[in-house]
Amino acid sequence: MIGIDLIKIDRMKHFIERFGDRGLHKFLSTNEIALIKNNRNAAGFWAAKEACAKALGCGIGAECGFHDIILSKTPKGAPHITLTPKVRDYFGITDTSVSITHDGDYAIAVVALEHTKR
Repeated sequence: MIGIDLIKIDRMKHFIERFGDRGLHKFLSTNEIALIKNNRNAAGFWAAKEACAKALGCGIGAECGFHDIILSKTPKGAPHITLTPKVRDYFGITDTSVSITHDGDYAIAVVALEHTKR
């Protein structure tokens, strides 16, 4: 399953200006916020979580919330995505991959999920 999302970095900038840390906590954990260096990073994380929900085929909602999708960095600085056991088990996810990129005014993320046959 594959999901993709694109967000204009200015949209994230205005979101952060309006809601600050309270807004970031709506979709990021404390550990994820610690990885955010600028609006571009925040936009990339938003896009990654949205792309993951799209790959699951449910969007952000009752079956999978923002905090069920966990972003981190590998020792080399590449993004890494994991799911809470609840979501991983519900959807039968066996492996995850994420790629985040930025170009001009946009952040883009692609998530690929492997799952067991149902």
